[in-house]
Order: sequence, then C-alpha cells, then structure tokens
Amino acid sequence: MGAATWRWVLRAARFSGCGGGALAVLRRPSSSGARASSSFGSAAKEVGLLDADIYGPSIPKMMNLKGNPELTPKNLMRPLKNYGIACMSMGFLIEEAAPVVWRGLMVMSAVEKLLRQVDWGQLDYLVIDMPPGTGDVQLSISQNIPIAGAVIISTPQDVALLDARKGTEMFRKVHVPVLGLVQNMSVFRCPKCEHETHIFGADGVRDLAKTLGLDVLGDIPLHVNIRETCDSGQPVVISQPQSDAAKAYLKIAVEIVRRLPAPPA
Repeated sequence: MGAATWRWVLRAARFSGCGGGALAVLRRPSSSGARASSSFGSAAKEVGLLDADIYGPSIPKMMNLKGNPELTPKNLMRPLKNYGIACMSMGFLIEEAAPVVWRGLMVMSAVEKLLRQVDWGQLDYLVIDMPPGTGDVQLSISQNIPIAGAVIISTPQDVALLDARKGTEMFRKVHVPVLGLVQNMSVFRCPKCEHETHIFGADGVRDLAKTLGLDVLGDIPLHVNIRETCDSGQPVVISQPQSDAAKAYLKIAVEIVRRLPAPPA
C-alpha cells in the first residue's frame, strides 16, 4: 500500500466544536476496477474508513463496531467491517471509557501505526476521519501523504467560520488543494409545523466560500434523525436511504468525487 500505488484525498475537515471533523481518502488507480459496496458516483466502490481522532474516536459507535482487530501473518491489523466499510480506529485498541492521555509524539506514533500497519486489502477509497483543529495530526497526515484535495465542513456561525478559514489556509500552506466547503447544521425544520429556523445562521459558509474563491458542495440539515442514527450506529444513508438527510450526504459525496483529480493509470 505504498504512496506510488495510491492517491489520497483529504475529504472533510471539521473545525468547530459543534458539527465538524476531518476525513481523508486513499484512491485506487483507474486501471484496477471497482468491486463492491459503497456507492460514490455511478459505480460501487470498496471504501475504508480510518478514525484518526486519537483522543476522541467516534467511528466505533457510529459504525456499530466493537472488538479488537485480528493480526495477519505479516503482523498487520485487519480492519473491522460493517455496512460494507472496512474501519480502523483507536477505539478498537482501548477500552470504551478509557481516556487517551498522551503527548504529541505518542499521538504521532499511533497515527503512523493506524496508517501503515493495517491490511486494508483492495480499496478504491480510504477515508480518514481527522479530529478538529490544525494540530499535529492534521499536519502530519497532510505533509507525509500525497493528498489530492480537502473539503472544509463548518456550521454557519461566525465562531465556527473563524476556525474553518484557518483550516483552509493550513491546507493551502501545505499545498493541499481545497475542493470546496460543506455547510453543516444549515437549517432546522420543525417536525410539527414545517417552519424552518436557521439556528446557527443562514449563509455563513456560502459567504466564506465566496471570500476564499471556493464552491459550496452542499448543506447538511440539523435533523434529529441524523443524531439518532449516529448514536445507534445505523448511518442515515443506510437506515433511511430515501430521506432528505441521506440524499444530502450522497449529493455531497458525488460532488467530492467529481472534483477529485483523475487517478494515475
């Protein structure tokens, strides 16, 4: 799984305390056809998901996975799998309630292990869920992996947009193209009267995108179904695929893949 074989894309970055996160995607060359499982565009793809949030791993709960990874004969960890997605997380290696009280070098070592010592098999994309901020994890991954692009995710409120802008500038500083922005928690619709309320503001992400010369890839609503399905480990795109929330996520995924540079032959 060397760098010459794959292209990476940093898919999403959450830079606010409410409604953000960071993801990265490792992309298979075009000559090795896609095989199955998660749909990105017109063809199904094999997708892996790496949780790089060492201090607060959430992927095990959100993907309804528990247990320790098995080891291959080459002493590589095998990802746990659910919903057709191969997943690896620090949460599989520690007790659920155990805090990770580590300094920077130990965190970097853990990230390196999760990146390099996992048998991902034949993937088309590897999505890396990164923690909020512009710290050691983000810089380490951005500087040591050939990332194809980044997507910034933020709520529309001013305090979140400050961090979103810093995240954008960080990726530009390390020469990672930013593919666009996503507005999270964009609107709340009352389930009884259908009245829409912009709790965090209406167009903050759009205004920031114009300032930065970037596109808005889509909006994610503030909806109780998204919270409930995340907490129950049944992603809304799986449990309620025809819902407006699921369609919003799928639209954004298509927009991201459409903007990726062509993979190497």
